[in-house]
Amino acid sequence: MPAPPIYPLEAVDFDRPLYTLDEIREINPQRFEMEQLTAILSVDTEGHGLVGYKDVTDHEFWVRGHMPEFALMPGVVLCECAAQLAGFYARKYKVLGAGDFLGFGGMEEVRFRSPVFPGDRLLLMAKVTRLRPGRRAEFDFQGFVGEKMVFSGSMIGVPITINRARDGLDQD
Repeated sequence: MPAPPIYPLEAVDFDRPLYTLDEIREINPQRFEMEQLTAILSVDTEGHGLVGYKDVTDHEFWVRGHMPEFALMPGVVLCECAAQLAGFYARKYKVLGAGDFLGFGGMEEVRFRSPVFPGDRLLLMAKVTRLRPGRRAEFDFQGFVGEKMVFSGSMIGVPITINRARDGLDQD
């Protein structure tokens, strides 16, 4: 049985986002087919969490090939949605205090409970569960379509410094 929602579903208000796609673009570096957020709905700076969503359309890069005649959102793209939500929080609110952006450090206990299709609105929640400033942030995340949890798990985010990564140097 899935855990309860990180934030109450009944408190979600899609009509007044805190950050629109254009404002997300000011924080997150992903562009074009790799943009996986539509809006940020709420931010809990005391509890280190947030709620956002992605409107899944017929124009997603994966629709034509995954799977033909049964467009099923890939699990790896669902995970990317959650990572971009966590990355937005980490960058906007400077929770790590290091790096140019938040990179994947790993994922655990990821479960896919129900499919996501074009036409769905994927509600996303993430919350910091452990923080080591300058080193890593651990997040729990969940995704919902309507009131149904469709996936969940935990992830590790690590600070990535662009110049160090380009030079091939290990991150500390």
